[in-house]
Amino acid sequence: MTKVSMTVNGRAVSGDVEGRTLLSSFLREGLGLTGTHVGCDTSQCGACVVHVNGQPVKSCSVFAQDVAGAEVKTIEGMANADGSLSVIQQAFQDHHGLQCGFCTPGMVMSAAALLKENPKPSEQDVRHYLEGNICRCTGYHNIVKAVMAASGQDVSQIAAE
Repeated sequence: MTKVSMTVNGRAVSGDVEGRTLLSSFLREGLGLTGTHVGCDTSQCGACVVHVNGQPVKSCSVFAQDVAGAEVKTIEGMANADGSLSVIQQAFQDHHGLQCGFCTPGMVMSAAALLKENPKPSEQDVRHYLEGNICRCTGYHNIVKAVMAASGQDVSQIAAE
């Protein structure tokens, strides 16, 4: 066992992990932050995306010990300080960018990374950036609308595919 310490959602945390403990497992089982979903365990679906030092990372493909000392942000850390939904979360709700909700945490985390990198992405930029996130319910149309709306852009012209 190895002791790891990191900052998660602005709070210093630590715990003992085996060398093979994935970051997703440490967050979910060690810290009780179950908003980070694990869909495939092979880094294909994107449901487990979190931010590590400001960068989107598929937490099922990273060992917890490899992010020791890092700043980690999960979906639980996305809400505003008063507990209200962030702009991105609200846009997902307003534009029906979720159905079953399983992929939503990873989609929101990926969308946040995109908007940090590109505050006014085109529809094609959004679709390209989210290629690493799989949704089996929505067909992506409303997810794209939600991300575009969160960027402050008019979504009335986004055509359904």
